[in-house]
Amino acid sequence: MDEMEEELKCPVCGSFYREPIILPCSHNICQACARNILVQTPEAESPQSSRASGSGVSDYDYLDLDKMSLYSEADSGYGSYGGFVSTPTTPCQKSPNGVRVFPPTVPQPPHPQHLLPQPGSLPPIPRNSCITCPQCHRSLILDERGLRGFPKNRVLEGVVDRYQQSKAAALKCQLCEKSPKEAIVMCEQCDVFYCDPCRLRCHPPRGPLAKHRLVPPAQGRISRRTSPRKISTCTEHELENLSMYCVQCKMPVCYQCLEEGKHGTHEVKALGAMWKLHKVVRDQISHCTVKLRQTTGLMEYCLEVIKENDPSGFLQISDALIRRVHMTESQWGKGTLTPRMTSDFDLTLDSGPLLQTIHQLDFVQMKVSSPVPAAPMLQLEECCTQNNSATLSWKQPPLSTIAVEGYILELDDGNGGPFREVYVGSETICTVDGLHFNSTYKARVKAFNASGVGQYSKTLIMQTSEIAWFTFDPASAHPDIILSNDNLTVTCNSYDDRVVMGNSAFSRGVHYWEMTVDRYDNHPDPAFGIARGDVLKDVMLGKDDKAWAMTDGGISKGATIGVLLDFTRRIVIFLLNDEQQGPVAFEAIEGLYYPAISLNRNVQVTLHTGLPIPDFYTPGEADPTSSVC
Repeated sequence: MDEMEEELKCPVCGSFYREPIILPCSHNICQACARNILVQTPEAESPQSSRASGSGVSDYDYLDLDKMSLYSEADSGYGSYGGFVSTPTTPCQKSPNGVRVFPPTVPQPPHPQHLLPQPGSLPPIPRNSCITCPQCHRSLILDERGLRGFPKNRVLEGVVDRYQQSKAAALKCQLCEKSPKEAIVMCEQCDVFYCDPCRLRCHPPRGPLAKHRLVPPAQGRISRRTSPRKISTCTEHELENLSMYCVQCKMPVCYQCLEEGKHGTHEVKALGAMWKLHKVVRDQISHCTVKLRQTTGLMEYCLEVIKENDPSGFLQISDALIRRVHMTESQWGKGTLTPRMTSDFDLTLDSGPLLQTIHQLDFVQMKVSSPVPAAPMLQLEECCTQNNSATLSWKQPPLSTIAVEGYILELDDGNGGPFREVYVGSETICTVDGLHFNSTYKARVKAFNASGVGQYSKTLIMQTSEIAWFTFDPASAHPDIILSNDNLTVTCNSYDDRVVMGNSAFSRGVHYWEMTVDRYDNHPDPAFGIARGDVLKDVMLGKDDKAWAMTDGGISKGATIGVLLDFTRRIVIFLLNDEQQGPVAFEAIEGLYYPAISLNRNVQVTLHTGLPIPDFYTPGEADPTSSVC
C-alpha cells in the first residue's frame, strides 16, 4: 500500500486529497487548491465583455469555443488562450505553476451593502476565472458555475480515507516474542521500538543506555525518515573513515587499507570523484525505481477503485484510469535504457511480472441502471377488513415512468410489533387472511426493480372485526362429515366419531359461540370444544393432547352448548342452555386454536357465531376461584 501513497496526494499542496474534484483532463486536485490557483482574465477582454460591447472581433476571440473545453500550447508546457486573431495588446506573464497570469484589471466599484458576502463564507469565484492543471498544464475557463461545475471524485476520497485509516494503526514493539504489544517509546540510538515491559527488561535507564534518547513512537517514525546520512567507517579499521575507492575490488576503502592492507597495489581513486561518476548510473536506477514505484502505486490504486460499489462514482474516473494504464504500459515498452558508463553495469529491468499484472487489470464498464421506483400509493377506497381478513390495494404514482418489477407488502403483528413481509409479487391487490380479531394492524407497501427497492408508501391502519363470524371448514373436516346450511349445520354418515373444525383460528382476545343440537338419537356421545390444527380427525374430540372438549353431560335434542374462550385469562368455560358448567373447564390455554366438534350419524348440530360475551362474564379480570374440572 505504501507505493500507492503518491497517487493519493494533491499535486499542488502535496498532502492527501481533501474534497478532490476531477478536471476535464481527468487529473484530480483538492477543491481548496483549485480555488488558490485560479487566475482572473481581463474583464475588458473576456467573451462576455465582447458580447456586451458589440465589437466584431476581440484580442481574445474565443466566442466559438466551449468555455469548458481544453486547449494547450504545443511543446511549451504552459497553458494559453487560443483563438488569437491579433497580437495581444497587453502582455501576460507566466506564473511558477504554468498558468498565464494577466495584469490586474481596473478595480471594480464597491458592492452594495446588501450584496456583501456574509462573514465566514467563501468568497465568490471571480468572473472570467481560468485554471491550469498542475500536471498536464492544460488551461480552461470556468463557466458561471465556477468550481461547482467539476464533479467530485468520491471514489478517490474513499480510497484516501481507507488508506489513512490503515496507516493510523499503532506501532508495535519489535522485541515482543509472541503477540507484539503497542510501542510506547523508540530509542533513537538503538533504532528500536519498545513496549513498556520490553523497555524495562532490554533497555534499562542505567549504565551506557542512560545516555540514549527515548522519543514517542510517532516522532521516532519521522526521525527514521529524516535522519542525516551517517559517515561510513571501514569494516577492518573501525576508527578510519572510508575515503578512497578501489577500482579493482570495486569497494570503498580507508587510508589505512592502502598503507597496510591488500589494496596497497590496487588502482584507487578519490571517493568523491567515483561517487559523482557512479551517480550518473544512480540517476538511471533512481529513475527506474521512481517509475516502478509510480506504476505499482497506480496498480494498487486501481485495485482499490475496483472495490468501490458506487456505479456513478466509478464511471466518472474509469475512462481516465484505463487511459493511464495503457499509457503506463506503452511507456514501459518505449523506455529502453542505454548505459552511460562501462558495460560492466547491468541495467536490464525485468518488467515481465509487472506487465503481466497490468494486463490482468480488468475494468468492467458498468451499465448505469434506471432509478428505483417511487413509493406506491394506497387506494383507500379499495382497502377494507372483513372478519379477520384484510384486503389492500395500491398503484404507482400517476406521473411515474420508472419500470416496476414487483411489490413487497408488510404488516405488523397487530400489537405494535415489528413489520413482516406477507406478500411479494407483481399484483397490486392482496388479501391477508388469518389475522387476529379485534386487533389494529399497520400496513405498508414498497416497489422494486433491477436497481433496488424504493421508498415505502404511507402507513395504513386497519381494525379487524371485534366479533368472530365463522363456519365449519369442509377442507379440514373428516371425509365422513356432511355439511349443509352454508357450512353452519353438520352431521356424519359414520357410526364412529368424526371431527370437524371452524374456518377461523384464535390466539388473542375473548370469543364466544354456541351450537344447538338438532337431532340426538340412540344416546350418542358428541364432544364440543377447541382443537389445534393437527388434531386427530377419526377419534372423539379430546382423546389426544391436541384438543379440549366437553362431552354429553345432560345434552339432548334442542340443547344449546356455549363455548367461551378467553386468551386474557387463558381459560375455557362451557355453558349448557345458558348455564355455566362449573367455574372453569380448562386453564393455561395458549397458542392457536380452532372451534371444533366430534359427532357420529346419530347427531346433527347447527353453529351460531358473532355472539356477544354472556352478561355474567367480565373479561380481563382474574378469577381466584378458577380450577380445573
